[in-house]
Amino acid sequence: MTRLLIMGPPGAGKGTQAELVAKRFGVPAISTGDIFRANIAASTPMGVEVQKYLDAGEYVPDSITNEMVRDRLNESDAAEGFLLDGYPRTLSQVEFLDGVLAESGTELDHVIELTVDVDEVVARLHKRAKEEGRTDDSEEVIRRRQEVYFEETAPLIAVYSDRGLVFKVDGMGMVEEVAARVADAVSRPPHG
Repeated sequence: MTRLLIMGPPGAGKGTQAELVAKRFGVPAISTGDIFRANIAASTPMGVEVQKYLDAGEYVPDSITNEMVRDRLNESDAAEGFLLDGYPRTLSQVEFLDGVLAESGTELDHVIELTVDVDEVVARLHKRAKEEGRTDDSEEVIRRRQEVYFEETAPLIAVYSDRGLVFKVDGMGMVEEVAARVADAVSRPPHG
């Protein structure tokens, strides 16, 4: 069984790596964005609620996000493992996830932290924004998103580091190279 969490700043290639790693280990890649979209598309009661927040440009509250993640982790394809991408984002979500996993007598096996050269990622994201005509993605805005990520996730990384679960993986380079480094990290036992 493989229960993973992948973390990394915007532009680190989390989504790409999540798909590759999930496929390699035969577990579903679970992202909150995908869960939101699936519930919205199915017009579930929670999906209708999520749509209201998104339409208003607001964050979806933890209470809704947590319940959607709980429901998704209780689906049969996640029974043998999963890879979480984009969740948890807060310490209260870490506590909630711990509780959900404890209910099923499991816990996370590994937390993969993709590390990147921030200047290189900012340059790459800025170039992509210009190519796609997204003028709102200035270098300053992109840098701020990076800062916010590090401010918000530092406490989570600390919690998982204390448990011996964090494996820092160089997220720079070709997609296949990074995927091989992630797979190598996942094959190692936790440090704890």
